[in-house]
Amino acid sequence: MIQMNNVITQLHNIGANQILNPLEEIKKEIESLKKDLQPKEPTDYLTRKDVAKMFNITLSTLHSWTKKGILKSYGIGSRVYYKRNEINQVLIPLYYYENSNDTKGYFK
Repeated sequence: MIQMNNVITQLHNIGANQILNPLEEIKKEIESLKKDLQPKEPTDYLTRKDVAKMFNITLSTLHSWTKKGILKSYGIGSRVYYKRNEINQVLIPLYYYENSNDTKGYFK
Protein backbone atom coordinates (compact mmCIF):
# COMPACT_ATOMS: atom_id res chain seq x y z
CA MET A 1 0.00 0.00 0.00
CA ILE A 2 1.35 3.45 -0.97
CA GLN A 3 0.17 6.61 0.74
CA MET A 4 0.76 9.98 -0.97
CA ASN A 5 -0.93 13.25 -0.06
CA ASN A 6 -3.79 11.56 1.77
CA VAL A 7 -4.58 9.42 -1.29
CA ILE A 8 -4.35 5.71 -0.75
CA THR A 9 -3.61 3.47 -3.71
CA GLN A 10 -3.39 -0.27 -3.52
CA LEU A 11 -1.26 -2.21 -5.95
CA HIS A 12 -2.02 -5.91 -6.13
CA ASN A 13 -0.19 -8.24 -8.47
CA ILE A 14 0.89 -5.41 -10.75
CA GLY A 15 4.30 -5.67 -12.32
CA ALA A 16 6.58 -2.71 -12.91
CA ASN A 17 6.13 -3.04 -16.70
CA GLN A 18 2.37 -2.61 -16.34
CA ILE A 19 3.03 0.79 -14.81
CA LEU A 20 6.07 1.86 -16.83
CA ASN A 21 4.78 0.95 -20.33
CA PRO A 22 1.77 3.32 -20.23
CA LEU A 23 4.01 6.03 -18.80
CA GLU A 24 6.43 5.62 -21.73
CA GLU A 25 3.50 5.97 -24.17
CA ILE A 26 2.38 9.14 -22.40
CA LYS A 27 5.93 10.49 -22.60
CA LYS A 28 6.04 9.83 -26.38
CA GLU A 29 2.70 11.61 -26.85
CA ILE A 30 3.94 14.63 -24.89
CA GLU A 31 7.10 14.82 -27.03
CA SER A 32 4.99 14.63 -30.17
CA LEU A 33 2.72 17.44 -28.94
CA LYS A 34 5.75 19.58 -28.06
CA LYS A 35 6.98 19.33 -31.65
CA ASP A 36 3.56 20.32 -33.01
CA LEU A 37 3.28 23.27 -30.66
CA GLN A 38 6.62 24.88 -31.51
CA PRO A 39 6.37 28.57 -32.40
CA LYS A 40 5.77 29.19 -36.07
CA GLU A 41 8.10 31.28 -38.20
CA PRO A 42 6.87 34.85 -38.46
CA THR A 43 5.17 35.69 -41.75
CA ASP A 44 7.40 37.62 -44.14
CA TYR A 45 5.47 40.31 -46.04
CA LEU A 46 6.58 41.82 -49.34
CA THR A 47 5.54 45.14 -50.85
CA ARG A 48 4.18 45.47 -54.38
CA LYS A 49 7.58 46.75 -55.50
CA ASP A 50 9.34 43.77 -53.90
CA VAL A 51 7.10 41.27 -55.71
CA ALA A 52 7.32 43.10 -59.04
CA LYS A 53 11.10 43.14 -58.76
CA MET A 54 11.15 39.46 -57.77
CA PHE A 55 9.30 38.48 -60.96
CA ASN A 56 10.75 41.25 -63.12
CA ILE A 57 7.26 42.50 -64.00
CA THR A 58 5.52 45.89 -63.92
CA LEU A 59 3.21 46.98 -61.12
CA SER A 60 0.28 46.86 -63.54
CA THR A 61 1.06 43.19 -64.35
CA LEU A 62 1.19 42.47 -60.63
CA HIS A 63 -2.16 44.23 -60.21
CA SER A 64 -3.59 42.10 -63.03
CA TRP A 65 -2.30 38.88 -61.44
CA THR A 66 -3.86 39.94 -58.15
CA LYS A 67 -7.23 40.71 -59.77
CA LYS A 68 -7.17 37.32 -61.55
CA GLY A 69 -6.55 35.58 -58.22
CA ILE A 70 -3.10 34.33 -59.20
CA LEU A 71 -1.64 36.14 -56.19
CA LYS A 72 -3.42 37.09 -52.98
CA SER A 73 -2.78 40.53 -51.52
CA TYR A 74 -3.24 41.88 -48.01
CA GLY A 75 -3.66 45.47 -47.01
CA ILE A 76 -3.22 47.86 -44.15
CA GLY A 77 -4.71 51.26 -44.91
CA SER A 78 -3.62 52.12 -48.44
CA ARG A 79 -0.62 49.76 -48.37
CA VAL A 80 -0.65 46.42 -50.18
CA TYR A 81 1.43 43.42 -49.14
CA TYR A 82 1.96 39.84 -50.25
CA LYS A 83 3.01 36.89 -48.10
CA ARG A 84 6.34 35.43 -49.23
CA ASN A 85 5.29 31.84 -48.49
CA GLU A 86 2.14 32.26 -50.63
CA ILE A 87 4.23 33.70 -53.48
CA ASN A 88 6.48 30.62 -53.32
CA GLN A 89 3.44 28.31 -53.34
CA VAL A 90 2.07 29.90 -56.52
CA LEU A 91 5.18 28.96 -58.46
CA ILE A 92 4.79 25.63 -60.23
CA PRO A 93 7.52 23.36 -61.58
CA LEU A 94 8.00 23.32 -65.33
CA TYR A 95 9.41 20.28 -67.08
CA TYR A 96 11.64 20.46 -70.12
CA TYR A 97 11.01 18.05 -72.95
CA GLU A 98 12.47 17.06 -76.29
CA ASN A 99 10.89 14.67 -78.74
CA SER A 100 11.96 12.91 -81.92
CA ASN A 101 10.60 15.74 -84.11
CA ASP A 102 13.21 18.12 -82.66
CA THR A 103 10.45 19.84 -80.71
CA LYS A 104 11.58 21.27 -77.41
CA GLY A 105 9.81 23.22 -74.72
CA TYR A 106 8.39 23.38 -71.25
CA PHE A 107 5.15 22.07 -69.85
CA LYS A 108 3.47 22.05 -66.47
